[in-house]
Amino acid sequence: MAGQKQGETAQGMIQVAITGHGGPSRLQARTVPIPEPVLGQVRVAVRAAGVNFADILVRQGVYPGAPKPPCVVGHEIAGVVDGVGEGVDPVWIGREVLALTDYGGYAEYHVLDAHRALPKPEGLSFEAAAALPLNYVTAWVLLVVMGSLRDDQIVLVQNAGGGVGLAAVDVARHIGARTLGTASSRKHAFLLDRGLERAFDYGEPGWRERVMEVTGGRGVDLVIDPLGPKSWKASLGLLAPTGRLGMFGISDLAAAGLRARLHLAAAMVRAPRYSATRLVTGNRGVFGCNIHQMYAQRGKLNAWLGQILRGVADGWVRPHVDRCFDLANAGQAHEYIEARRNIGKVILRPGMNPR
Repeated sequence: MAGQKQGETAQGMIQVAITGHGGPSRLQARTVPIPEPVLGQVRVAVRAAGVNFADILVRQGVYPGAPKPPCVVGHEIAGVVDGVGEGVDPVWIGREVLALTDYGGYAEYHVLDAHRALPKPEGLSFEAAAALPLNYVTAWVLLVVMGSLRDDQIVLVQNAGGGVGLAAVDVARHIGARTLGTASSRKHAFLLDRGLERAFDYGEPGWRERVMEVTGGRGVDLVIDPLGPKSWKASLGLLAPTGRLGMFGISDLAAAGLRARLHLAAAMVRAPRYSATRLVTGNRGVFGCNIHQMYAQRGKLNAWLGQILRGVADGWVRPHVDRCFDLANAGQAHEYIEARRNIGKVILRPGMNPR
């Protein structure tokens, strides 16, 4: 039965759209019709939506493959199924779920294919559940699937205080690997309390030399780096033989503000050129990770998310929510992340009182 609902819904919903490329003021709340699920779909009443650096880069106009404004970003949600489309069992209605979304998460309601909605762990709040899909799957792919991290190895997590960074620390500790991380000094105590072995301030001179000292001069086996070309080059130099560099973002561009597109062009010019000969003779590897480009790989994504959900049950997956903002104040959430004030996840919640 199409559009079955749990109780009555309003005639419209709040959705936050990027109205044009630029600063946080380009995020505007608007009222639009509530979407109806069609064949094979469910509708989720969103209780929490994750905010990611990718959203900021889309707003600035430098995220590859992003839709042109006006568009609605948001790649992960948690909420309650309140409607189903044709071919979907009505038993879905009332289920608490989480999901990766193909944009559209900054809204009070979201429609998606039923197979993309996974059960929310009972012990997690909606806010913590919304911190799982993109951050932890990205960390899992970087460390386990592509990074091949083992318990006798060392990983360096660049920007360890971010959402993916904290997730990577959880995954690495689950594997049994040694964990090093970079972050601003004010975040070090928190990271060490979370189980990071050593923290380094990437704003201070000489931190790379200290990484080499800690590793006895050999370097690390894996670096995951979301910062950008300048950092990637430095990270490559920290690899031990058979070491791997995993790149998964260009968050340094967020500091460029309205000049982001010019900075992107300049950054790409400065990006390291990975000579096949040097990689072969140095026994090193370089790879990239973009989960959004994997959305067609339904089986793989659900399998990886299944590993994460089992980790919640087993206690080693520990999503940390730094702060929640009202959905209508998404621009404030972007400003908060761009200033690198967050430790862990920033969440949008429909209908909450702004903090």
